[in-house]
Formats: sequence, C-alpha cells, structure tokens
Amino acid sequence: MPGFLLDQTSVVTCMHAGQAKATAPFPRVTLNKQAVVTQAAGYMVSACPFNISGSPTPCVSAAWTTVATRVKAGGAPVLLVDSRAQCVPNGTGVLVAPSQVRAKGM
Repeated sequence: MPGFLLDQTSVVTCMHAGQAKATAPFPRVTLNKQAVVTQAAGYMVSACPFNISGSPTPCVSAAWTTVATRVKAGGAPVLLVDSRAQCVPNGTGVLVAPSQVRAKGM
C-alpha cells in the first residue's frame, strides 16, 4: 500500500506521547527542502512519561520494522507514513503524522 514519505519535519511520537526525532536524515534527497528519512536513521525518543508502578520506564529509541519496499535513498529504504516501528525498551509502536502530502512510495 503506498504512503507518503517521511521527512525530517514529520511528527513521530511513541504511544505515550514522547517526541521521536530522526538522528540522521538523508540530506541528498529532499522533499520541500527537507531531508527524507530512511530506515538507516535511528530515532531517539525524549520526554516519554511512561512508568510501571511508579518507576519511570520511558521509551528511549525506535527501530523501524516495516518500511518502503520499492523506494530507496542512498541504498536504504525510505520511511512512509504507514511504516511501523517498535520502541525500546517497552516494545510499543509509534504514531506518525506526515508533514508533506505530495510524494508517495511503496
């Protein structure tokens, strides 16, 4: 199923509303002057309020498990609005809001 490509300004949050940011967008491919994000870019999560029985257990990073199958940048699959990720250490997913709605990929 095709989905819009993610760029460095796309809003990504963990399921607990912690903000996730790409650590290394791919600057050689841009959408509206913003670098695209590939599976190779790690996502770091900050301000995750999750806790278990009063003990803080925040999401720290997100690893992408489902990505584009046909579109690559620099040899790595790009991320799509419907891509899936798993947060570490909690194993929850992420929520993605696209920032651009022109370029789609599969």
